[in-house]
Amino acid sequence: MIHPSYKELIDKINNGVAEDEEPIVTSRYSIVLASSKRARQLTAGDVALVKYEKGKKPLSVAVQELYEGKVNIIPGSEGDVEELPEESVDAIAEEAAEELVDEIQDDFGAAEE
Repeated sequence: MIHPSYKELIDKINNGVAEDEEPIVTSRYSIVLASSKRARQLTAGDVALVKYEKGKKPLSVAVQELYEGKVNIIPGSEGDVEELPEESVDAIAEEAAEELVDEIQDDFGAAEE
């Protein structure tokens, strides 16, 4: 199991939002966008805002930063993308996973020859 889970991240990020206000994050897709954007920043040379073990991947560091509140998601900020319906996100993820499996199988088959 991956820690923190999407649910834990969403709860942590939305903590402190008044009941009558709209939550900052409403879907896993928002978490994925924010995490990937921060991971790209780390890869480009930004300094990590949390301590982490050597060799930890930028995406894991980005998730840890979100969870610890070192990085915030700003709704409606420049660069935000319109959220897709969850069915579309699941379909895209499933297609990407199938392509990755095919690629790995091709590489494995080539290695055997």
